[in-house]
Amino acid sequence: MKKIYNVLKYTAVAACFTLGTTACTEYLDKEPDSTVSDVAAFQNFTNFQGFVEEIYNCIPDKEKCMWCTSFNWGEDMLMNTGAGNAHLINSLDLGDFRAWYSNNQHWLNKPNANPTSTNKFDHALTQHAWYCVRKCNIGLEALEGDVAKNLTEEEKNYIKGQLKFFRAWWSHEMMQFFGPLPYLEKSLPAGELKEPRPKSYQETEQKAMEDFAAAAELLPKDWDKTKPGKTTLGKNQIRLTRYAALAYAGKAALWAASPLAQNGAQTGGAKTYDYNVELAKQAADYLGTVIAEVETGETQYELAKFDYKNVYHHEPTNASDAGKMVNDCFYTTKQGWRQPGSTEALFRGPSSDYNGSNWNCTKLWGPKVDGIVEHDVIIHVPTANYINYAYGMANGLPISDPDSGFDPKHPFKDRDPRFYHDIIFDGFTYVKTDAQDNHKYAQLYSGGYWREAEKGSRTGYLTQKLVPHTANKYDKDYEWGANLHVYLPYLRLSDVYLMYAEACAAAGGASYKSKTCELTAEGAINKIRERCGAGLVNTKFTADNKKFMDEVRRERACELAYEGHRFNDLQRWLLLTERPYTVKTSQEFDRKENDAFFKTNDARDAEVANWTEKEILTRKYDKKHYWFPLTEADANLYDEYYQNPGWE
Repeated sequence: MKKIYNVLKYTAVAACFTLGTTACTEYLDKEPDSTVSDVAAFQNFTNFQGFVEEIYNCIPDKEKCMWCTSFNWGEDMLMNTGAGNAHLINSLDLGDFRAWYSNNQHWLNKPNANPTSTNKFDHALTQHAWYCVRKCNIGLEALEGDVAKNLTEEEKNYIKGQLKFFRAWWSHEMMQFFGPLPYLEKSLPAGELKEPRPKSYQETEQKAMEDFAAAAELLPKDWDKTKPGKTTLGKNQIRLTRYAALAYAGKAALWAASPLAQNGAQTGGAKTYDYNVELAKQAADYLGTVIAEVETGETQYELAKFDYKNVYHHEPTNASDAGKMVNDCFYTTKQGWRQPGSTEALFRGPSSDYNGSNWNCTKLWGPKVDGIVEHDVIIHVPTANYINYAYGMANGLPISDPDSGFDPKHPFKDRDPRFYHDIIFDGFTYVKTDAQDNHKYAQLYSGGYWREAEKGSRTGYLTQKLVPHTANKYDKDYEWGANLHVYLPYLRLSDVYLMYAEACAAAGGASYKSKTCELTAEGAINKIRERCGAGLVNTKFTADNKKFMDEVRRERACELAYEGHRFNDLQRWLLLTERPYTVKTSQEFDRKENDAFFKTNDARDAEVANWTEKEILTRKYDKKHYWFPLTEADANLYDEYYQNPGWE
């Protein structure tokens, strides 16, 4: 069996399961004769590692798991009208959360999922989670018996660490969407699971935290520096490390500390600042340990570089920094199909079908007007409300602050440097090579050529954070010669700094720091801002814990924009149901410059008139929308496996 495509090269004899690989229902319905050959799977490290690597193989590729997938489900994005209603984001906008299991254009659901397949279309969260958790428990039980007697203690530790991590990871990912689920710590015979759903999300997330923390004590810091890892030098980039486990322990603790976990689902937003302080301190300690070792240069990880000679085109100042830039966290070009992640990716799955990037996935982000970006008429469109909220000014203040200097006549001037890196705005030089002007320069003003709702931007913006704007029919960066490879890591180092800041803020405010790290909450935010040249946290936010938490959350929205985090963040902060986080808007304005202006001037200097926002839609959510509903089949398995409230 081929493991993790061509990345992890152990030649292993994997265990054969007769266990179901689709929904929870099928898992429970199987005959209790699922067996594992201890001779084949556990007799030595190579084979046992192969057993583990099937779990790596199951990790869904959020961007390439279907031809036209979506994963940004907050108030940050919507689809063009040409996409129709076939995508989950449209159903979520209407409050129809049941659509997650009737639609497979996303990473949560694939009816024909297959854990042994190397096809990126065959993997999804819900179909693989129970399978992988049971596989982890079988492996952990094997380590406690005699079947793994030929492994050294070091080898046993590495196997055990990976299995504990994955048991926690699959459980954590499921619980983010579905709330408290049974946390299985033994391999129950197939068909015999009768574990009740716990009432407390906090309780089950804490169990995940404990498994992640235990994994951190067992896993190596760097596989290349271990005896087992030396046989696969250069192929260890996605293997689990101590740092990934510590970071996830911190994440699980922070999620357990969150207002949703602490107070339960509710509307009104009154409890949005109400965290469990002790759990927040634990989160800060775990996350602080990672940051402390990064700050002293003890790890292979570091914050990616934000040093561009042309930020619009993501061209590094120093050519030698190719592969180490912020944009390299999400895509690589002309680097021999190198998997994205840069120096920040702490956890990611396999992505060997790199050329699959060049199909619909890469073509979902640009204008389809006149086929500027070819293929299906489907576009992910960033919302104006989110951009106006998240992307502040170069001085670090939000544009809504009276001292920010934001000028509605020059709305693109002096913005946070990440605005220019991530966002395509009016006049942006979209095509680098020769093209007619209405294709070369973005026409995103009201009534502009690119504002067609079906084939262009409904909101006045596009984004190139995850896919370069040069992926168009003129620059041709989605053709073979560009070696374009897109992949979205599940966890990167910037997120660790931001979660640390949030945990510290919840524990004690802007000046709080964990016992494992010298950075304060304010200092962690400033590390991220210093990297890109944005202004530091203003003192007007640091004296008031609630105002500071608001700024932490805004920083998270900016730095992690469009990486698939926003929905879960609003959910755990008890803000998913609250205005303005339910509103999606367009940016309306008129150009005052003539077309020739953009040929000789920077688009950020353009003057506009009649700057205003227009509401496109408002989500009407209530308390039940804090958790996705279980499938009807799963909710009817047995009495103790109850449906989420409001979806009965």
